[in-house]
Amino acid sequence: MSEDNEQLPEELAPDESIYDTDYETGQDNVDFLGLDLHNPVFFISAATILTFIVGTLAFPETAGVWMNGAKGWTLNNFDWLFVIATNIVLVFCVAVGVSPLGRIRLGGPDATPDFSTKSWLSMLFSAGVGIGLLFYGAAEPMAYYTDWFGTPLDVEALTPEARRLAFSATIFHWGLTPWAVYAVVGLALAFFTFNKGLPLTIRSAFYPLFGERIWGWPGHLIDLLAVVATLFGLATSLGIGAKQAASGLEFLFGVDSGLKTQILLIIGITSMAIFSVVRGLDGGVKLLSNINIVIAICLLAFVIIAGPTLAILKGYGVNALAYATDTVRLSNWVSREDKEWFHGWTIFYWAWWVSWSPFVGMFIARVSRGRTIREFLGAVLVVPVIVAILWFTSFGETALSQVDQGVGALPNGISEVSLVLFQTLENLPFAEVSSFVAIILLLVFFVTSSDSGSLVIDSITAGGKLHAPVPQRIFWATMEGLVAIVLLVGGGSAALSSLQAGAITAGLPFTLVLLVCCVSLYRGLMTELPGRDANHA
Repeated sequence: MSEDNEQLPEELAPDESIYDTDYETGQDNVDFLGLDLHNPVFFISAATILTFIVGTLAFPETAGVWMNGAKGWTLNNFDWLFVIATNIVLVFCVAVGVSPLGRIRLGGPDATPDFSTKSWLSMLFSAGVGIGLLFYGAAEPMAYYTDWFGTPLDVEALTPEARRLAFSATIFHWGLTPWAVYAVVGLALAFFTFNKGLPLTIRSAFYPLFGERIWGWPGHLIDLLAVVATLFGLATSLGIGAKQAASGLEFLFGVDSGLKTQILLIIGITSMAIFSVVRGLDGGVKLLSNINIVIAICLLAFVIIAGPTLAILKGYGVNALAYATDTVRLSNWVSREDKEWFHGWTIFYWAWWVSWSPFVGMFIARVSRGRTIREFLGAVLVVPVIVAILWFTSFGETALSQVDQGVGALPNGISEVSLVLFQTLENLPFAEVSSFVAIILLLVFFVTSSDSGSLVIDSITAGGKLHAPVPQRIFWATMEGLVAIVLLVGGGSAALSSLQAGAITAGLPFTLVLLVCCVSLYRGLMTELPGRDANHA
């Protein structure tokens, strides 16, 4: 590595205007129909997305076979890499957080947070896990307990040990390890953007290793992968979310859950997302995120009170302890007797989290200016574990108690995962009201994910600018909705399945990117140590 690459750019003055500076990123941005497009990232990513869509729609079965084959190959041959890499990332984050580096403030010593702590945490969850918590809150513990798709560590279903592992494995999948993946990407982007004056794009995280070469094709390829993975992930989730919401409406009101309803839901979600991205972070994402958290807290409190309250309260401590003691066993990849479950759940989750890390990590970075690194890592790592324990215990204990007592439809097993939440609420007081609230919460979570994802893609395709033109935000939000509708209409379940498999396969190269990111971030942070008095809060 050349000597020039050892040095980072001097820190820019803490002036808000610097975030709209035209950075030298290889080629100038192109002003096209009011859009501020980074050449070649925007044009190649748009062409790639359109080509993939056309090819998948034209040959859905072939695409499905190929993508699912790639998924199977990835899971079977690289399970060890996902486990080792995610554990390394977790250890790295903890080490940075407890070291003197944790005192560094993102944005410089005089920077102040752009958002209140409540709004900041709300946006973290709305973009990162809000949808998953709602969808899997009752379904995942129940799946493990009843052997819907194997049991953790191959224990016998419907036993006390199965019940214990149902919760420890679920929290394991949503706890420290996966959030460390988001944290390292988010921290790297926030540090190099707000402390070193680099653009808010994935390529910036690799400046200490590649130097000025990140403005050329190495950087272009990194950003292209991030854009494509983010858009496909959002479009797929939007399509699946529409199916889930439609199932809920049919379950509650008897509305036909067919294609027409799904398309109408996508149009509605996309319209709200466009309105939100036009309003920006303060008037859009922050507002919706705060609404999400309030509704989610109300729904959680209702389940605690209306469900098996004593079992839920007792379960908080029991499940937290089980998570701590079972993590090592669940992390082991050698000679697993439950290999089908291990690949279908744990490795699937790790790959999925990794493939989404460009989107969520960049969004976390976008809203975290003014926080110290220790505060950042504490929030991004510790708070999600607490929320996961509260959420999955409350909904999971309620569902499992109905299974044990033979109440409602759950004792008959899982017929459709998207219905487990509604089948659980059906046996509680005010079932229609709580189910309707759950549908509203699901839709708003999807709107928040869509508009926050649009802001992220918008930033990348504008060369790292945080405030690109409004028409460009509208373009990406619209594109997400159109991609989801086209896939539902033309490709159906085969196209969506192919995209899901593609997201998992995309997690493999990003796993290596994460490891390199740790090295690059460490080198960047170490440049702050000599001037600690000037650069620490």
